[in-house]
Amino acid sequence: MKSKMQKFDAIRPFYETEVNDAIKASLNHPMMKAIMNFTFPDVDDEVWKEQLKRTHSIRDFQCNFIYQAIQKVLQKSSEGLTTSGFEKLEKNTSYMFISNHRDIILDTSLLNVCLFDHGLVMTASAIGDNLVKRDFMNTLAKLNRNFLVQRGLSPRELLQSSKLMSEYIGHLLLRENRSVWIAQREGRTKDGNDATHSGVLKMLGMGSDGANLMDYFKKLKIVPVSISYEYDPTDALKMPQLMAEANNEVYIKDKNEDFVNLLSGIIGQKKRIHIHVGDVLDTELDLISAENDNSNKQIQALAQVIDDSILQSYKLWPTNYIAYDLLNKTNKYSDKYTEDEKSLFERRLEMKIDVTNDFMVESFLNMYANPVVNKSKYENAI
Repeated sequence: MKSKMQKFDAIRPFYETEVNDAIKASLNHPMMKAIMNFTFPDVDDEVWKEQLKRTHSIRDFQCNFIYQAIQKVLQKSSEGLTTSGFEKLEKNTSYMFISNHRDIILDTSLLNVCLFDHGLVMTASAIGDNLVKRDFMNTLAKLNRNFLVQRGLSPRELLQSSKLMSEYIGHLLLRENRSVWIAQREGRTKDGNDATHSGVLKMLGMGSDGANLMDYFKKLKIVPVSISYEYDPTDALKMPQLMAEANNEVYIKDKNEDFVNLLSGIIGQKKRIHIHVGDVLDTELDLISAENDNSNKQIQALAQVIDDSILQSYKLWPTNYIAYDLLNKTNKYSDKYTEDEKSLFERRLEMKIDVTNDFMVESFLNMYANPVVNKSKYENAI
């Protein structure tokens, strides 16, 4: 019989006792050197190597190295990160963060930077195992408190994997007092339409062990998170997949595609970034319980509540309004941006994609315009 904790071995990050050995084994990896030279450009390799050798916990690794690396990324590829809502969260308290998903690595890294800056519990974060095929990436993910979501499974394997993951997430939140981050759906949003996938919530709910589902979700302290980038650094990279889907073709990823996307997301230009954390879902869950006795309907209603929170607090940038106006050949939002901002955006469009291809132009603009459409639905409903 596997011990209670051993069963998580296939997906969990490192235990503290494993951190130092893992770091030492990666010390001379060319990618470790690349990350450290990017993060500490004026420091001799021996200096950061010595400090890494003395690192024995994930928290130290995150605070002394990853935090600094993300600050550098922000400095070089953005015009700053702003936040709202963090002051409502309590210290020493674990939360289940469910967020829209724009960038493979940055969404969760930036959230952790904000949590650290506000003195709050940082997260263990879900990451697709397709992204950590390389040994070094796997080590880095485990050093950064990522746990693995197994992809490409048969229906039977998927059920087992989902059960294991929901149990692990419950263990982190309720036993270890560790916050957890998970995206509202598998994979990044390609078209700017942020929607919570009921499969993600069903997976989380498996940990309830037959207890009242909404009561269990209440214990997890679900917090919806909206993250918005003025420029999506991987916007053009999402085009081939959208084109294949439009032509009903099966899209086959290039073997290095995830890795290229990952790097582009980190170093590509993002301009301004905003993260908003919503309120902990509480009375909404009581209402869902009272109105629906069927668990599928409850899950559907919860997905809607999370969507409402994410879309209402999603920060719209000039790029979103420009794309809407270009797409609809209108000046409806012209007071939201300057002519300069518009011409910069148009230039980005021309540089990034083939502007003679109408489908590509429309897809690119939709990616930026859809958040405006989705958000205005709420504002009109009020």
